[in-house]
Amino acid sequence: MDSFEINKIVAAVLMVALLIIGIGKLSDVIFYVEKPDKPGYSVEIETKTTTKVSSLNSETDKVDIASLMAMGDIAHGEKVFKKCAACHSIIKGGKNAIGPALYNVVGRKIGAIDDYKYSKALVAYEKEWTFEELNGFLIKPAKWIKGTKMAYAGLRKEKDRASVIKYLNENSDSPLPLP
Repeated sequence: MDSFEINKIVAAVLMVALLIIGIGKLSDVIFYVEKPDKPGYSVEIETKTTTKVSSLNSETDKVDIASLMAMGDIAHGEKVFKKCAACHSIIKGGKNAIGPALYNVVGRKIGAIDDYKYSKALVAYEKEWTFEELNGFLIKPAKWIKGTKMAYAGLRKEKDRASVIKYLNENSDSPLPLP
């Protein structure tokens, strides 16, 4: 390759570079956009006065458990419980799995199964699994009983919680009367 060929290649590269720069400058002149003084958009928001409940326990204490339980349906609870069945058994005489067996759970003392190793927080809780306790625990277990080893995110929908509680109550030797 002689020097004349190299000169043509270098000239072509320089022409392309100049052409790209020239087109950029020309487009800036043709499509001029005036920049605002203050960048961004102004969004106006209505201010509402709200009060936040300080703890999850006090929030669920205010729930009318009778009306909540009226939303529930045992068949729907059985479907929702399938999420729980990965860790818990619901059949009579069922074995403990990752979590304790939940047959006869409604009305039972929290942390009462002898052959299951509960977290220290559940053993020290000293309450029974009432409808209210189950509702609060199922919202977000880690917030309801701090230190529990149950890593489930919880059930946000009221109907789902009420249905699961009804399903748990139904799977018992002597189901408790609904509130």
